[in-house]
Amino acid sequence: MPMRQHAEKNKTKKSSQESNADIQAAKGKLGIMIPGMGAVATTFVAGVEAIRKGFAKPIGSLTQMGTIRLGKRTDARSPKISEFLPLAGLKDLVFTGWDIFEDDMYTAASKAGVLEGELLKKVKPFLSSIKPRKAVFDHNYVKKLDGSNVKKGKNKMDLAEQVRADIQEFKKSSGASRLVMIWCGSTEIFLTQTAAHQSVKAFEKALTRNDESIAPSMIYAYAALMESVPFANGAPNLTVDLPVMQALSRQNNAPICGKDFKTGQTLIKTILAPGFKARMLGLNGWFSTNILGNRDGEVLEDPGSFKTKEESKLSVLEHILQPELYPELYGHFTHKVRINYYPPRGDNKEGWDNIDIFGWLSYPMQIKVDFLCRDSILAAPIVLDLVLFLDLAKRSSELQGLGIQEWLSFYFKSPMTAPGLYPEHDLFIQSMKLKNTLRHLKGEELITHLGLEYYD
Repeated sequence: MPMRQHAEKNKTKKSSQESNADIQAAKGKLGIMIPGMGAVATTFVAGVEAIRKGFAKPIGSLTQMGTIRLGKRTDARSPKISEFLPLAGLKDLVFTGWDIFEDDMYTAASKAGVLEGELLKKVKPFLSSIKPRKAVFDHNYVKKLDGSNVKKGKNKMDLAEQVRADIQEFKKSSGASRLVMIWCGSTEIFLTQTAAHQSVKAFEKALTRNDESIAPSMIYAYAALMESVPFANGAPNLTVDLPVMQALSRQNNAPICGKDFKTGQTLIKTILAPGFKARMLGLNGWFSTNILGNRDGEVLEDPGSFKTKEESKLSVLEHILQPELYPELYGHFTHKVRINYYPPRGDNKEGWDNIDIFGWLSYPMQIKVDFLCRDSILAAPIVLDLVLFLDLAKRSSELQGLGIQEWLSFYFKSPMTAPGLYPEHDLFIQSMKLKNTLRHLKGEELITHLGLEYYD
């Protein structure tokens, strides 16, 4: 391409960006509010402070380390995502949280046992300054835990109003100009939608009468959305998969996403299963078992909480492999998931997978995976990316009123979608969806990887 034509093309692209990128600047502080100040939350906050101080790197974070290709491969344009988009800077993040235990974040992080003592000492002053607010908690929804740092109220609506007051107070005391809430609390018992979840009016009436179909996580979500605060659900709880929450999200321009952070075993499934389907390799069975010894493992000892987690983990393969389209390959496979609480392992979870596949002429093969992962280490960068991307969505005129942010499916085991739309679980399609959304926001050409133009 002649130099002049190339320059004209770039000039056109720049003006296209300027005209399409209706995103408010990330001015001022961004307040991060976290229900559940356990292993994931403390690892996330300690990591942010360590990175800010310059003695750690944000490994695993797309917003901090990832790049995004723009234009053709021959254009050689691949800026960092943090430079391409007006994301909040780490220096502007401020934190608060709620927990049923009174431990400050340093004490909670020490007990969680994820991070080494030397690193924790370096961020101790900062972590010690973050003390938990009294939590909304009901033992009936998380039967393996109990604590005394709990809010009291005449009914669930009163508790929701107390959380709204916490949100307002934190915004004022921290000086934050914008807020995001992300659930890092425990897995609640399995719940299904009821009449109480169908509208704002029905939900608020149910709050006042202490309806048992309203779990604590829903109270946090309701409070956040009523305050126009974006909300992400990091657990497999029903929380925002409800018509009432989706209505509030759109009504108050408060983006939502979830559910259940995609960290260990499910991450591996969403990498391997698309490969099997791409090569038309059949599946007879996939057996998964886990041992972990953190608070999450203890909570999942309860059958009600395990049922919630199991539903989230089991849905992945069925959606990726599409057995209705490929009955000969995936119409009859067995999928089993087991989770065992084993205290000596702590946060260092181990996931074993036995995968029985078959190939040409139906000949059988096996794959064994032993993933010795660190659950909170994998979850922390997910939390960072989600809060920064939700804040971006809140500042985007195009995204803020959509409600569900399906482009953030990349980070979840059970991605949210519009009602009636099946979720996309393939990690690589999710990655493409996320990056194409970012390109779209900035008026850049979407990447299809067709590539025929190189051979004209």
